[in-house]
Parts: sequence; C-alpha cells; structure tokens
Amino acid sequence: MTSTTSPSALDTVAVVESIADLVRENYVFPDTARQLAALLQRRSAEGSYRAESAEELAEEVTADLRSVNGDLHLALKYHDVPVPPNQGAAVLAAFRRDFDASLGGVPRVELLDGGVAVLEIGPKMFPLDWAAQPLAAALSLVAPARALILDLRRNTGGDPNTVAFICGYLLDGRTHLITMLSRQGEVAEQSWTPSFVPGARFGSSKPLYVLTSENTFSAGEELAYDLQQLGRAEVVGEATRGGAHPREGWTVHPHLELSVPVARGVNPISGTNWEGTGVRPDVPCDAEAALDRALPLAVARLA
Repeated sequence: MTSTTSPSALDTVAVVESIADLVRENYVFPDTARQLAALLQRRSAEGSYRAESAEELAEEVTADLRSVNGDLHLALKYHDVPVPPNQGAAVLAAFRRDFDASLGGVPRVELLDGGVAVLEIGPKMFPLDWAAQPLAAALSLVAPARALILDLRRNTGGDPNTVAFICGYLLDGRTHLITMLSRQGEVAEQSWTPSFVPGARFGSSKPLYVLTSENTFSAGEELAYDLQQLGRAEVVGEATRGGAHPREGWTVHPHLELSVPVARGVNPISGTNWEGTGVRPDVPCDAEAALDRALPLAVARLA
C-alpha cells in the first residue's frame, strides 16, 4: 500500500492508519512489523494520539514506533516546509537544501602540520549523482597527503552508494563492503567499491583516521564501520548512534514523512552490523577532542 494524505488539515486517524499499513507491509522484520502496526491501531482506537499539530503527532508516533526494538530509522518525521507526495521526495527535498548549503557535502578540506590532511564529509552522504563531483575533487585534492583524517562527526547518514564511492579512494581494487538482506532474508544488494574512481586515490597504505561522535548516524556510521572492519582506519571519538538499516520514506501528510527500514546490512567480516550498538571507537574520547587526539597519532605513525 502506498498511502498519501493530501489535505493540510490533520486527520490523525487516517494518518495513523496509513502508517500502520506501510509499516506492516514494508518493515524489514515482518514479526515486529505486525506488532507495531497492531500497537499503532490500538493506540489510535483508544484515542491516545491527542496531538493538535503534525509536529506533535510526529513525536508521539515516533515514540511508539521505537518502543519495540529501538530502531532509530523508524520514525515519523515532521517537515516545516510542505513536501511532495512522491515516495522518497520528502528526504530528497531536505537533502537538497543541505547539499546547497554545505559545498556539496564537503564543508572542510585542510592541510595540517606534518602533511596530515583533514577532510570533513557532511552533513549527509548525499546522493551520488549530486555528490560525485565535489567528493572526487576533495578526495583527489587530499590524495598526496602523508596521512588523512576523515571527519564524520556531523554526518547523519544518506546514500550507501556514496559510501562505496568514498571507499574507492581509500582502498586499492574492488572490495566487498556490505550485503543488504531483504525482509525475506534474501540478498537484495551487495555494495562494492568501484574499480575506477575519477582523479587520484589516497590509497590503502597511508595512515587513515576517522572521527566520530554520538551524532554520527546511518551511512556515516557505515563508512566508519567498513573502514574499521577492513583494518584500514582507526576510529577516534565517540560511539555512534547505531542505525544500520537502510530506509525508505513515504509522505503521509504534506508535513509528515514516514521512515521505514526495508533491509538490513551484514558486514562480510564481522557477520553483523552496528545496529543498536553504534560503531565503537578504537580511541575513545569526547567528540570535540577527537581531532586533537587523531593528529598526534597520525604524526607519530609518520615518524
């Protein structure tokens, strides 16, 4: 079922019913999906959703969606700007605003003392057809550096294809990163680094550090986790939020987008993922101090 509520007036019962149907039909864990759909319908029938605004309803429904297994990708998201009804359109509209305000997702490129480069990627892993050009330029620019610090502390997710593209500059040759399993437990997709990247590679041999925070999420976490599991990078900072399930979005009201995970990722090395646990840093420290911790580590490695 694909359900869209077009009027701006908030019909709570209709919105919650459409959410229950979408969760039941699409959430990656079918048993939990049925449990959540029943919970939403029961709460609605009991008159528990007393929200007077779309923003309040988003908070109430999100709390119930996460009450069973704590999946942070399950959410009813409020958008203050009306979004189009097409599936996935809400998140793309928000992404576009962030993309235009962040130099294409590469807000910082800097060369520090000792030939150590810092590259920040954020606030999102934007769709690859948007982000490939600014990322290729930035990654090629840091390729001659003696060591690289990749700053993901403000990265809150996005496109897994962009993760694979970035890894292509940090590894040599095609490398298997993650396998996505459908709700039936079948292989839906595998993610590999590209065999070719435009520009110069930083490569697989020079020191690489990844900075994380408690706000690093989703595709930002995948990049840190993939590089850590491959033994390619040391993660410095805080444990991340812990959202490993790729999601899709449905507009259920002009200001409300339902986010539902539709697959689960399995790392070929660990056999699992970072769902619920986050990416655990190799060098734990406060996020604000992560760069100051990583820089002397890189300098020491080079010495």
